[in-house]
Amino acid sequence: MKINLILLKLIFSVFFLTVFSCKKNQNKDTVSPIEITVETPEGMIWVPKKTFLQGAKDTDKYAMPREKPAHEVTVDGFFIDITEVTNAQFKKFVHENKYVTVAERPIIWEEMKKQLPPGTPKPHDSILQPGSLIFNKNVKAVVGMENYFQWWTWKIGANWKHPQGPNSSIEGKDDFPVVHISMQDALAYCKWANRRLPTEAEWESAALGLNTNTIFTWGNDATLLDKNANTWQGIFPVKNESKDGFEYIAPIKSYPSNSIGLYDMSGNVWEITSDYFNVNYYSELDISTPISNPKGAEKPYNPNNQYQIEYVMKGGSFLCNASYCASFRISAKMGFAEDSASDHMGFRTIADVGMLQK
Repeated sequence: MKINLILLKLIFSVFFLTVFSCKKNQNKDTVSPIEITVETPEGMIWVPKKTFLQGAKDTDKYAMPREKPAHEVTVDGFFIDITEVTNAQFKKFVHENKYVTVAERPIIWEEMKKQLPPGTPKPHDSILQPGSLIFNKNVKAVVGMENYFQWWTWKIGANWKHPQGPNSSIEGKDDFPVVHISMQDALAYCKWANRRLPTEAEWESAALGLNTNTIFTWGNDATLLDKNANTWQGIFPVKNESKDGFEYIAPIKSYPSNSIGLYDMSGNVWEITSDYFNVNYYSELDISTPISNPKGAEKPYNPNNQYQIEYVMKGGSFLCNASYCASFRISAKMGFAEDSASDHMGFRTIADVGMLQK
């Protein structure tokens, strides 16, 4: 048991997340008219150029310091996937490229220890086996919410084909979001599909839809959460009442779309962006001049994880709950290590006009 706990702590340091933590009426719409010079790709939708308020809104009671201050940005138009990338789509990519995801590859200790504090002991080789993180569905009680090891488990054999471990499968789940995807995996898929990952600003522009200053993808009414997003209802992490009909991950399009036809921009699975995760990025940003098409921080910074490169993920997941992780808000963000993977993180892609004209 002791060695398993050591490995779990190591894996969290290398493969996953920072500590979970868990505001104005709409401005005049400044969305530009649609100007598309290429045919809309199948399964995508156009997000027009617009100016909007990025970051935490004044009335958002769950806003984190890393989401402040809110600042006006202008983002050019782009195409974005209507849904998260599905098992069926990822399966085609894997088949055509014989691709092996990070979660399926052998763990190389010499590489892994570079991302850990000096002197970290090496676990036994029998434990350092390919796998990924899964939510522990058997948690009955927890002592303190700071210790997230209580509800996460490193599962040998867990990957996109076997989301809960070697005895599970995605058979019959082609329309579910693909999970256990690392940054490397998402980038490889994008290269194959002639797509790219959205910046955080592009992601927020898409999530807002026709709005320019709202907390949620559907507006500002928090009471509509259960009708619009797959999140945790009940007492996290010990009891999920599943009032929305789904205890864990849900098929795509199980909930209403936002105002421009995008599904699951809130809840279900976290979505990878191309921005570095830097908790000081907004506070150090020069907002005295117009900001156009921001690409995020120049370097990552997370005081809770200083040994790894982290990126921003957005949208929250089926595990988000107001009592612990209110990340179903548009401005919410968390960091993930570039080689991390879990059963509640996936991605969607975008394409700009220039990419499609090549």
